[in-house]
Amino acid sequence: MNLPLLDPTSCTLVFVDQQAGLAFGVGSEDRQVLLNNSIALAKAAKVFALPIVASTSATKVYSGPMMPALQRAIPEVASIDRRNMNAWEDDTVREAIVRTGRRKLLVSGMLTEACVSFLALSAANDGYEIFVVGDACGGLTPRSHELALLRMQSAGIRMTSWIQVLLELQRDWTRRETYDGARAIVEEFAGGYGIGLAYARDMIKP
Repeated sequence: MNLPLLDPTSCTLVFVDQQAGLAFGVGSEDRQVLLNNSIALAKAAKVFALPIVASTSATKVYSGPMMPALQRAIPEVASIDRRNMNAWEDDTVREAIVRTGRRKLLVSGMLTEACVSFLALSAANDGYEIFVVGDACGGLTPRSHELALLRMQSAGIRMTSWIQVLLELQRDWTRRETYDGARAIVEEFAGGYGIGLAYARDMIKP
């Protein structure tokens, strides 16, 4: 079947400016929730063997390195530092994405109104299919975050959430090779849904 769903063999995860200096300015969502969502997304990418490209900006003068908790989830990923706001205009970042050979990009980062939008709009203009993981992106205010998502959506960019990404990639709980990893992420990060899965595992016997 040719389903219009995400597939682990066709996606790359792109983190843009997941840095504490920018998180200080986020007002669109609780910062700890945003960090947890980003970590869950990173862990999902690892379970499904997606390439991960990460970029940071102004690490020495304001924003700092990638947030440590997120970096610990993907210790093998070295972030590419840059000076401009649009990561797609940075040759090193763009070439790293192109080298993955994949045309669907899952984008997460800060700020939604700037670095996330600029990368997403520019890559989409170059023919990439972009999925912005909205609950793993942070904006300055709820309204400006929402308007940035709408701006991207009006350009044909698709919106999604970290849990939808994980469930879409898994799709069938009989896929044993990723079952344990996916389920562990859901139990740790998916709130009531995860609590329910843990309860079912521990209490409901065949």
